[in-house]
Amino acid sequence: MLVVAIALWGWLLARWRMAPVRSDTVAGPNAAAPRLRAHVEMLAGTIGERNIWRYDALQRAAEYIERTLASEGYAPRRQTYDVSKLPVSNVEATRTGASRRDEVLVVGAHYDSVTGCPGANDNATGVAAMLELAQRFAARRPARTVRFVAFVNEEPPFFKGPQMGSVVYASAAKQRGDRIVGMLSLETMGYYSDERGSQQYPAPIALLYPDVGNFIGFVSNVGSARLLMTARRAFKRHTAFPLQSAAVPDAIPGVGWSDHWSFWQAGYAAMMVTDTAPFRYPWYHTPHDTPDKIDYHRLGHLVDGLEAVVAALAR
Repeated sequence: MLVVAIALWGWLLARWRMAPVRSDTVAGPNAAAPRLRAHVEMLAGTIGERNIWRYDALQRAAEYIERTLASEGYAPRRQTYDVSKLPVSNVEATRTGASRRDEVLVVGAHYDSVTGCPGANDNATGVAAMLELAQRFAARRPARTVRFVAFVNEEPPFFKGPQMGSVVYASAAKQRGDRIVGMLSLETMGYYSDERGSQQYPAPIALLYPDVGNFIGFVSNVGSARLLMTARRAFKRHTAFPLQSAAVPDAIPGVGWSDHWSFWQAGYAAMMVTDTAPFRYPWYHTPHDTPDKIDYHRLGHLVDGLEAVVAALAR
């Protein structure tokens, strides 16, 4: 099995590797930019650092997400559990499918931030994109059910532990027997650079991809390769936004660094959508991860492409 996995990994890297792409065609104005900015500024500016040690801020963030989803006609549901005797919640809004309602696509992003960090890119950008996508699908009736979920407690010390919000969510879904056909983890998606040398990678794949950080990454484990291929095709049909994608062994640093990891543990196909976080973003997990660092127009163009991805996966 190891030999097969390595061979498949090599084939996928060769299949999806792309040269640097000029991003000027998707760097201009985008209609969604003001809405995305408003979400990021609320979460990372007005509310600021939000985690169990800033409990009031964490609760305000959950309430903001809940209110925003309700304003689009959803009936948000909380999945609440206790951490150190404090209730914390995942927030979920569901668009029930028309003909394949028992098949579920999850579109999720974590809303907490690491200690000492306002979390504009990590991960107010992911939450903003999730809320924008939820708005766009509020009046649609896809074949499959789509759940838009804001996860709590993604950051350390909860990461990959039993109190991580997405672990609680995916475990409960597995126990219920939910037929989750795919999960998109929207993670740290708002920083781009057209400068050479602006992009780094973990050592095993450093020579295989461009050093210009102007693209979005689609990343999965080998077992989720089919999900990633479908997402990639839909994205590229709809937008010229630069994309790099790979399904690789999850032992490679960074591949499992978000909520999609929790769904892998539950046996579901899942992938991450990311600007690669610490491999590009200079202010990752620092007090300087503030709303002024985000390229809202490129984030808007990215969401346009992700709208096509969600539509394709929800057919």
